[in-house]
Amino acid sequence: MPLDNQALAAVWLTLKLASVTTLLLLLLATPLAWWLARTQSRWRSAIGALVTLPLVLPPTVLGFYLLLLLGPHGWVGQATQALGLGVLSFSFAGLVLGSMVFSLPFAVQPLQHAFEAIGPRPIEVAATLRASPLDTFFSVVMPQARGGFITAAILSFAHTVGEFGVVLMIGGNIPGQTQVVSTKIYGFVEAMEYTQAHWLAGGMVVFSFAVLLGLGLLKRRVSAVPA
Repeated sequence: MPLDNQALAAVWLTLKLASVTTLLLLLLATPLAWWLARTQSRWRSAIGALVTLPLVLPPTVLGFYLLLLLGPHGWVGQATQALGLGVLSFSFAGLVLGSMVFSLPFAVQPLQHAFEAIGPRPIEVAATLRASPLDTFFSVVMPQARGGFITAAILSFAHTVGEFGVVLMIGGNIPGQTQVVSTKIYGFVEAMEYTQAHWLAGGMVVFSFAVLLGLGLLKRRVSAVPA
């Protein structure tokens, strides 16, 4: 039995959410991971623990507090309403924000480890050649940390595709707006439509495996190329 239009829309929304979240996470996680890898600040441990917190918090707990934060009485919700943007809860933008928070450690940790593995020597050599910090980062650090960037992208994308608790708390299960694959499968199971659930769940298993396998092979190929 083929998937209905709502199921296909959920697949498309899931891929869109995972792609947007991964791109924004890489932009956010790169300077954060660089700071964690290089700083001697006394706040390093506290910030690192805060970044890692989504790994140990139940998704429903994280989703609950994000829902309060983004809602009409939360400070983010009040700010977005003052800007004429309305509230972000139960919207695609809210899903993106929640997904970024939930998947943040999956982007930061691989990048931080990759930056730490480079060591200070290449950066010192670049400094002796009068390279600016920005030029050093793009010309020296990023090529040597490309494996970390690929790993961060793989984990962020895959983790976002598999979200359930956070997206359900923040976005609900609105067809065409916030209904993603995980919540659609949940709806099928609740309605005892197991055939549709099998089609959607099985398709996502195959797709997720193909993405991870392809990106894993790409990571090996890129890592084998000298920096």
